[in-house]
Amino acid sequence: QVQLVESGGGLVQAGGSLRLSCAASGRTFSSYTMGWFRQAPGKEREFVAAISRSGGNTESRSGGNTYYADSVKGRFTISRDNAKNTVYLQMNSLKPEETAVYYCARGATGWYEGPHRSSYDYWGQGTQVTVSS
Repeated sequence: QVQLVESGGGLVQAGGSLRLSCAASGRTFSSYTMGWFRQAPGKEREFVAAISRSGGNTESRSGGNTYYADSVKGRFTISRDNAKNTVYLQMNSLKPEETAVYYCARGATGWYEGPHRSSYDYWGQGTQVTVSS
């Protein structure tokens, strides 16, 4: 059973930054795509970013290709450290409308298969991000 534990959420002013972390259990972390989603009150859970497995080399520390929702491109950066079984989400220039619970998820494969919740089979419990205006 895979467990994902997010951390790093909190309260930040508009324009500020936060770095979320997601620690995963298990010995095959590097073989899977990892993603971040968010869910605001009363809204559907939406895709934020994903990073595929290391391109051609699962022992690579830093991971493969990255993918972003249009709304966060240029402001958010997803990364992974396979040696630490951890994926990160650096969020800059945060906006009040990005207040949400942010979830980490493990993809069902090592490849990016689109921004769909159904492409992910394990989820963390979420961490609250609140952006004040």
